Amino acid sequence: MKLSIISFTDQGRALSEKIGEMLSERQETRLYTKCCACAEDVVLSSVEYVSDSLHEWVEKQMREKNALLFISACGIAVRAIAPSVTDKLQDAPVLVMDEMGKHIIPILAGHMGGANELAEYLAKLTGAEPVITTATDLNEKFAVDLFAKRNHLVIENKEGIVKVSSKALAGKEITISLESGHGNLAHMPEGVRLLPYPPAEPVDVLISPQETGFEAAIFLKPKEYIIGMGCKKGKSVDEINDFIEKQLEELGISDTQIYALASISQKREEPGLIEWCRRKGVLFLTYTAAQLQEVRGEFQKSAFVEGQVGVDNVCERAALKACDSGGKLICGKSAENGITIAVSKREWTVKFI
Repeated sequence: MKLSIISFTDQGRALSEKIGEMLSERQETRLYTKCCACAEDVVLSSVEYVSDSLHEWVEKQMREKNALLFISACGIAVRAIAPSVTDKLQDAPVLVMDEMGKHIIPILAGHMGGANELAEYLAKLTGAEPVITTATDLNEKFAVDLFAKRNHLVIENKEGIVKVSSKALAGKEITISLESGHGNLAHMPEGVRLLPYPPAEPVDVLISPQETGFEAAIFLKPKEYIIGMGCKKGKSVDEINDFIEKQLEELGISDTQIYALASISQKREEPGLIEWCRRKGVLFLTYTAAQLQEVRGEFQKSAFVEGQVGVDNVCERAALKACDSGGKLICGKSAENGITIAVSKREWTVKFI
């Protein structure tokens, strides 16, 4: 995820440059300013002046799922993002830091977007004090949305977040039923009790890849599928999306169940692949030809592909490689208009950390 930092004063701009330097080797960062006095400053080689309206700039950044750090008053940030706020499960993370660099506050997408974690990280880096306002964090209680994010689980009914969080904050026990064989039960959090699966009674949290019909406050579904892909250079995100949607529809899989898109390392800068993963919020994993060649299995081999990239099959091998161990191909190589796709199913495990 990219981080876009925007400032509104000369002092704020200087702070943004300092943060940008600190992050240069760890985080892809772009610096922007709306400070009119900075617009004519020829020294600003790393800071881009925003000539569009602030609302237009924010809308573009949030559409691209970039994390936003406002070096400004909270009110500026709140008014700027208000028209672009849509869904707590989809919104980009937004943070505010004062121009003295004393405090940093996540104001949107604290859990699912990762704003709280980013605030903690930037605070350690800069010496600012993180101001975390989410109740479950402050009270050190089980946060079901953060638990889902860390374990790559899809929240099927977001209204259940409030129900489970309210119960946890009230000091009541949270019950979880997890499909057998998928749990690492070390470090179970205080106040959480695991019940057998399938549950014989209503539970607070139900974790299963299948719609079960059992009563639960919130239903979490694992992201258990991986798309392996090869493509010609320059394929647009729309071409890629159309082929993926076609394949997933035939398999009866929702794009929300996709854990990652995997390809060969030569494609790590391919704009269409990067943009598709950004839009869908999935991991983009790439492997060298040597790494893909090590994957064992029966694959649809191509001498032409091997001559071009050094391995006889990209999509099937990449789909399996991304599974680590225990995965299997559920759909072999399909090709269309210069794009190849294969789909694998990975072994998933829930950890209580």
